[in-house]
Amino acid sequence: MHDRAAAPRPRGGAAGPGGHRVRPVRHQRLHHRRRTGARRPTPRRTLAKGGGVGCFVFVHPWGCSLGGRLAAHYLGNTVGQPVETTVALSHLIFGGVLDRYPRLKLVAAHGGGCLPTYIGRSDHAWRVREDARGCAEPPSTYLRRMWFDALVCTPRALRHLVEEVGADRVVLGTDHPFDMGIDDPPARIDAAGLAPAERAAIAGGNALDLLLKGRTG
Repeated sequence: MHDRAAAPRPRGGAAGPGGHRVRPVRHQRLHHRRRTGARRPTPRRTLAKGGGVGCFVFVHPWGCSLGGRLAAHYLGNTVGQPVETTVALSHLIFGGVLDRYPRLKLVAAHGGGCLPTYIGRSDHAWRVREDARGCAEPPSTYLRRMWFDALVCTPRALRHLVEEVGADRVVLGTDHPFDMGIDDPPARIDAAGLAPAERAAIAGGNALDLLLKGRTG
């Protein structure tokens, strides 16, 4: 993704018939501002190619771009990374990227950050602000166009994520091998007390659907 000329080409069997279709993306490459304040455009060619060959794009932050206020107490991770996830997804929604590339599949780290929980504010802005209408539908509509990892740290948070986006839009998350990762992801799902069909979908069924069945819906 960092090399725009090379990024659309499948590498190492990462995409193609019979293979897993996945591409990592750094949030800061999706949309960020230089020191001058000028926007750097989203790499549309890569996103379009990903949608065309059935890839899904895994959106995960690489560090934190929010500055010194989050430099202490590991806040760059515990606060910054979910915020980065929220910002990246919001740019893709409000910027109309999912309208332009309807077959593109996005999988968001950290349960989508705070976006699923606070999506009502985005919808409100879309209704009342002309400059927030870069997408064709209310932002909450696009939650059903994404998938979210289940690594939200508490059973209550996982139940809430399922309520907001649907169990069929949640996949297993581990953050392995990093220090914020977990070694008991199935137990985390069990603790949420979900229905058996929801549990099975999140534990593996949804990921298999994405990786092996070429799902585009």
